[in-house]
Amino acid sequence: QVQLVESGGGLVQAGGSLRLSCAASGRSLRPYAMGWFRQVPGKEREFVAALRWSSDSTTYADSVKGRFTISRDNAMNAMYLQMNSLKPEDTAIYYCALRSDSASAYAWYLRRINYDYWGQGTQVTVSS
Repeated sequence: QVQLVESGGGLVQAGGSLRLSCAASGRSLRPYAMGWFRQVPGKEREFVAALRWSSDSTTYADSVKGRFTISRDNAMNAMYLQMNSLKPEDTAIYYCALRSDSASAYAWYLRRINYDYWGQGTQVTVSS
């Protein structure tokens, strides 16, 4: 079993920055990939960014490209999301997710169903 715990959310003004963390623990922790999603009430949970563990390759949603950076710390079993130039539309609950096994389907990382474990979420609020 794997546990994911997000932290680092909060209230920030537009144009500001936040850094989210996702701490992973559990037996045989060797993820294929990890990702960040976000959700606002009444809407579907949407993909934000993903990172493939073995290659460090990253993918971003168009809405955050150039502003957000996903990274990891192998030794700490942690993943991060640096969010800069925040906009009010970035307001959401942010979730980290982990996929254990390899995947090859096109753009598999976009779909929440393709992740095995989820954190409880952390609220990010950007005021205008």
